[in-house]
Amino acid sequence: MGLLWKLLVASVGIALAVYFYTGQDDFKPEMLNGKRAIVTGASSGIGEQMAYHLARMGSHIVITARTEEKLKKVVSKCLELGAASAQYIAGSMDNMEFAERVVKEAEKVLGGLDFLILNHIGQTYFNYFDGDVGHVRKLLEINLLSYATMTVAALPMLKESGGSIIVVSSMAGKVALPFTVPYTTTKFALDGFFSSLRQEFYFQKTNVSITLCVLSYIDTDTAVNAVGGAIDTPPASKEECALAIIKGGALRQREVYFEYWSTKIPLLLRDWAPDLLDRMSRNVYNLEKIGKH
Repeated sequence: MGLLWKLLVASVGIALAVYFYTGQDDFKPEMLNGKRAIVTGASSGIGEQMAYHLARMGSHIVITARTEEKLKKVVSKCLELGAASAQYIAGSMDNMEFAERVVKEAEKVLGGLDFLILNHIGQTYFNYFDGDVGHVRKLLEINLLSYATMTVAALPMLKESGGSIIVVSSMAGKVALPFTVPYTTTKFALDGFFSSLRQEFYFQKTNVSITLCVLSYIDTDTAVNAVGGAIDTPPASKEECALAIIKGGALRQREVYFEYWSTKIPLLLRDWAPDLLDRMSRNVYNLEKIGKH
């Protein structure tokens, strides 16, 4: 009876979640017209697609990533798509001085900031944990500490504009999944940092929203190459994912779930039937392909 009761409550929760979720899309592209945004990790994948969506909506964009040649191409396309302005800053987020410099340079060229979109990640592996704590520490610097550094640097501008912080995270930051120990560690930390900060903003009456984006398996080159066929579910569209993130940030939503059914529903099970969720999640992995790519 205990499990049946939990499943019943979870079903009610799912129904309520669907009801509230389907009634919240009041997004209009003109909300982003003329807005000033920083997008990190924007040379490829979800970050690149977010830059293109913002460009179509007429935003001023500063993008950053490691590879300058890729950034040049993204900036060129953003201008073709209608961006009010588009510029890039190349560098690595394992350097906190660079992370802070991105914000300062953006302030010079934009004159302020409406959206800080934190999307970059460090390189890691999809395999059994190899015991390398040094790698975990390095990944925490890129995936967490640089986010915190940029947030602190950008807060004065965001407070002035009543702006938004958009944090791109993952299901791996909500549910402990196998073969991603270093990555999962950093994403759980992101949730803790920004969810706690959101609470403090409330007490301080700080008019800056924080949107945490909980993503499923997305068809970026980085994710697909890392997984190497070891997950038996198809990846979701990076273009649609990027648009969902932009919409959620513009609407100042607390959290964005994409794809909704593959993220929100498992999270309801996590709270009411965690053992069942663990068994279900383990069934999507092809163990013969783990570490074979």
